[in-house]
Amino acid sequence: MARRLLWALLALAPITIVVNYATNAGKVSLFILSCAALIPLAWLIGEATEHAAEHTGAGIGGFLNASFGNAPELIIAIFAIDSGLPEVVRGSLAGSVISNLLLVLGIAQLVGPDDSAIDRRSLLAHLGLCAAGIVLALPVIVLGYTGSPERHVAVVVSIPVSIVLLALYLVVTIRNLRRHSQAERDEPTAGAWTLPRSLLALAIATGLTAIVSEILVHSLDAFAKAVGASEFFIAVVIVAIVGNAAEHGGAIVIARSGKMKLASEIAISSSAQVALLVTPAVMLLSLFFAHALPLTFRWEEAVAAAAAVALTVFVVRDGRSRRRDGALLVAVYALVVLGFLLAGNR
Repeated sequence: MARRLLWALLALAPITIVVNYATNAGKVSLFILSCAALIPLAWLIGEATEHAAEHTGAGIGGFLNASFGNAPELIIAIFAIDSGLPEVVRGSLAGSVISNLLLVLGIAQLVGPDDSAIDRRSLLAHLGLCAAGIVLALPVIVLGYTGSPERHVAVVVSIPVSIVLLALYLVVTIRNLRRHSQAERDEPTAGAWTLPRSLLALAIATGLTAIVSEILVHSLDAFAKAVGASEFFIAVVIVAIVGNAAEHGGAIVIARSGKMKLASEIAISSSAQVALLVTPAVMLLSLFFAHALPLTFRWEEAVAAAAAVALTVFVVRDGRSRRRDGALLVAVYALVVLGFLLAGNR
């Protein structure tokens, strides 16, 4: 019954697109409709990834989900740069790393089977990438507090940092994927989709997610004014969660089916991909726009991201997924959100 309802709710995506472009609907209404449309799309991406993982294994399956799921994040960032919203871009990128590590992994552990095995080696490798990204970005973050965060010198310093981040991500990810490809895999279960069908479903769902996410971002300002929240809070919490709805929903759905290795891989590999692939790629692509995007993150974002990485390392260090750890991660995320709410704009 629930699956039939989710299949039916996929119609919300084209409905949202038509309402946006063919009517004069209010921005707040579009925001709510877009949020509703993203839920079944996230489910479909999770469903397609789960079927793809039947053929590729959990490690490569998690990478596929992160890659397809982060495409909307990249697209949202480009639109925000073009609209002259650098704080929104940086906030959403930092918030994505934090929410994947604390909120998504935490909920996945809560809804998944207790004391399940997870791939400690792969997860720690991704967390190491996240930590390296924070350390390498520190010089630019410091520049953001010694002058204007958008000034030219910050852009110049951000370029080599972005190149190093990209190179590091590619080297470690290729080695990790090679290890996963050589690991033994079970035969696909009866009823599993073929790999081409799974990839096609992922591509279609990701494309629709990108369009709906753009509509949602363009309605965020009206929503922020309606609820009285700061631009920083909207970016680091709401835009971050919305932009990663695919991974969020996918990891939780997969965890509920008992596949904690794949669910944890999705949550943590997505954080690494945002930190070391999406973020530097957005920075370098911004050089082609009127206003480049230096990596001058706020200290609140950097401290929260570092704490999220450290806590997640503590949680996964023994290679087991436990519900009490999930509760801890979600509780810490709630505290982080409260801190962001109190911080206000820079």
